[in-house]
Amino acid sequence: MKNFYVLVADDEFRIRKLLTEFLLREGYKVLEAADGEEAIDLLFESKTKIDLVVLDVMMPKYDGWFVLERIREFSTVPVIMLTARSDENDQLKGFKLGADDYVTKPFSPSILMARINNILKKEKNDVSDMVFGQIKISLSAREVFVEKVKIELTPKEFELLKYFIDNKGIALSRDKILNSVWNYDYFGDLRTVDTHIKQLRSKLGKYSFYISTVRSIGYRLDIENENID
Repeated sequence: MKNFYVLVADDEFRIRKLLTEFLLREGYKVLEAADGEEAIDLLFESKTKIDLVVLDVMMPKYDGWFVLERIREFSTVPVIMLTARSDENDQLKGFKLGADDYVTKPFSPSILMARINNILKKEKNDVSDMVFGQIKISLSAREVFVEKVKIELTPKEFELLKYFIDNKGIALSRDKILNSVWNYDYFGDLRTVDTHIKQLRSKLGKYSFYISTVRSIGYRLDIENENID
């Protein structure tokens, strides 16, 4: 993953240095921030294009939630949240704000590296366009258009829509969606899928019917869908 820059934002020096060591070993280039203000400065004032952010929730000056909200106002850069809290509501809050992944401390650096590699591998491979009905996805620019009008999706909503199009016409269980879109076995509340699909349907407007609920199974993407709740 040469030439990929990762920003590690954490107020704990030990964690920053540990992650930096692992990232450099994997071939990444690393920027470090010791608080939320420094993270925002690096993201928006640095001339370096940052490809992924590892963002601690509890930081001085601005916490991770505030930083994530500022990021999502202007950027779809992948973000992995780090926190000492394992509360499911915190995880759902992170995903709602547009986090791509959520890791609780203490964590295995090797597992975190695998998640980073998975996310950036997908970023590297997404270079063409996808079309489904009135929806067009530009994978290289990570933009979505409905009837040629651009709509704003969070990174996870973007991945969810892409996954549906890749598997159009197939009834997909919530477990399968979580394992595929989140890239690992997710042990939290399955409602995170329902929350993201509700938000995605809202943004698709009159074409929300493309995503139907399949009773006792999960969801399906189909142009001919009729809602069968």
